[in-house]
Amino acid sequence: MSPTNALGQPIGAPLTVTLPRPRPTITPMIGRTVTLAPTDPAAHAQGLFDAFAADSDNRIWTYLPYGPFADLAAFRAWMEATCGGNDPLFHTILDAQGVPVGIASFLRIDPGAGVIEVGHINYSPRLQRTVMATEGMFLMMSRVFDELGYRRYEWKCDALNAPSRRAAERLGFTYEGTFRQATHYKGRNRDTSWFSIIDSKWPQIRAGFQRWLDPANFDPQGHQRQPLQIRP
Repeated sequence: MSPTNALGQPIGAPLTVTLPRPRPTITPMIGRTVTLAPTDPAAHAQGLFDAFAADSDNRIWTYLPYGPFADLAAFRAWMEATCGGNDPLFHTILDAQGVPVGIASFLRIDPGAGVIEVGHINYSPRLQRTVMATEGMFLMMSRVFDELGYRRYEWKCDALNAPSRRAAERLGFTYEGTFRQATHYKGRNRDTSWFSIIDSKWPQIRAGFQRWLDPANFDPQGHQRQPLQIRP
């Protein structure tokens, strides 16, 4: 039940954090299977281009507002123009050997409201459906909630992007609705589906990730013993 004011009107629950929150640090996030490093075109362009090139039919670019890129020079030019700012704050996903396998970013960073979105997610075929992919998202969430103390973490995607919608729900995001014709890209309209995690749900979600990421949850061949189970 919502609290009420002196007039008997229902009002929102009081804030439990002090605002504004800090902006994200431009430092690596290091896990057991993966590291997310601030994107550096000079260091990462070749590796990312090679990793993305393994998607021979360019399926990974369908729901992104840019790409595919004809060659390394075009891809690096995009990276230099897009990936060097503080919002979006791009990170390159590196495997245990330090090889780039994907990118993701924090964006629409709002310290005053304590809200951050995750986006520009692009997984190469080598990263898709791996422990690395899940741990990378967990590291980003941990930075937002545990390190920075934000209230809300958002995921938005094209409403027609079924894999992205499934991924959001698997990772503990709650579907909030679809904004019709919210934007456009590549000459077409986009309905945008909104998902979020809020701080009060984070402890339960974090525990689900920790159980799943425990090395004991994987057999000697690396297959999960129990699926990721998060019920926010």
